[in-house]
Amino acid sequence: MRTIILDNEAVQAVTDPTHAHHREVIAHLAGVVSRRRRGVSIDTIVPTTVRVEAGWDRSTPGAAAINRLRVRDHALDTAMGNSAASIHKTTGLGPADAHIGATVRSVSSGDVIVLTSDPTDIATVSAPLTPRIVRI
Repeated sequence: MRTIILDNEAVQAVTDPTHAHHREVIAHLAGVVSRRRRGVSIDTIVPTTVRVEAGWDRSTPGAAAINRLRVRDHALDTAMGNSAASIHKTTGLGPADAHIGATVRSVSSGDVIVLTSDPTDIATVSAPLTPRIVRI
């Protein structure tokens, strides 16, 4: 299975058509939709703390486009919270980045791709795992 994780910048790019990286991220996600139609198993997720940081409220009319892309929430439950807290304490990076790292670790089986504007931080919070990091 392939898992694609969106960071704050990727979410903002999708939700704002005037964003400098809007077309680039949409192209990545259009590829996901195309592969799903051909039967390839791809899970696109956003850690909930990233969604909060990006201001993505699924219930607003402005979220209709990204909601259609079937991006699943990856909740910060007790286990994920503990993992993210440990990553945050160790790296000093923010809660959303730490949640991305915990998410990478929890879905580490298969091909993991992170769409991000900050590959260095993602590599840091994901260590010792090495997801494929796509800079946007």
